[in-house]
Amino acid sequence: MQPRLWLLVAAQLAALRGSSVLLQTPASVTAQTNQTVKLSCETKTFPTNSRIYWLRQRQAPSSNSHYEFLAFWDLTRGTVYGKEVEQEKLTVLREPSRYSLSLQSVKPSDSGVYFCMMVGNPDLTFGKGTQLSVVDVPPTTPQPTKKTSPKKKVFRCPNLVTLKGPSCAPLIVGLLVAAVLVLLVALGVAIHLHCLQRRARLRLLKQ
Repeated sequence: MQPRLWLLVAAQLAALRGSSVLLQTPASVTAQTNQTVKLSCETKTFPTNSRIYWLRQRQAPSSNSHYEFLAFWDLTRGTVYGKEVEQEKLTVLREPSRYSLSLQSVKPSDSGVYFCMMVGNPDLTFGKGTQLSVVDVPPTTPQPTKKTSPKKKVFRCPNLVTLKGPSCAPLIVGLLVAAVLVLLVALGVAIHLHCLQRRARLRLLKQ
């Protein structure tokens, strides 16, 4: 069986569950047309008889999803590309525990979910995938809205309302004047009575 056909059959039979053995980063990326994108796949254990494959899904993962074989790497043959892959556009890089897929001059047609997969004997392990979205114009980042602090309510004392009506001042003044006059009259009467009593005593003494 051809490697590509065997790979697609194996991928369709594998459960699409992310594995802790293969760590893909980033989880999603949005790139502009003609930019370079680098996807990373890190593994903690890599047996000598294992291979690292890179696959792509152009639609959301489902039971009918179609996998495109991009490239794989192994110890003996190095990097092997798919038949319809532009090798000058795609580069597989190998580090001690990390395998990277570099895509140059990406286009909107390169959008999809990219998976790294480790094929052992007989294990088949998928990464969680990286969602790549290629757009001609990058989406504008919405500016954070400034939160307007609520205005503090200032409590103002109500103005005293003056009662409308006739003024009481003349009446009060009149009462005060009358009281003073009554006191003066009473004082005058008391003085006059005192004088009369004194004269009466003087007359009695002379007799």
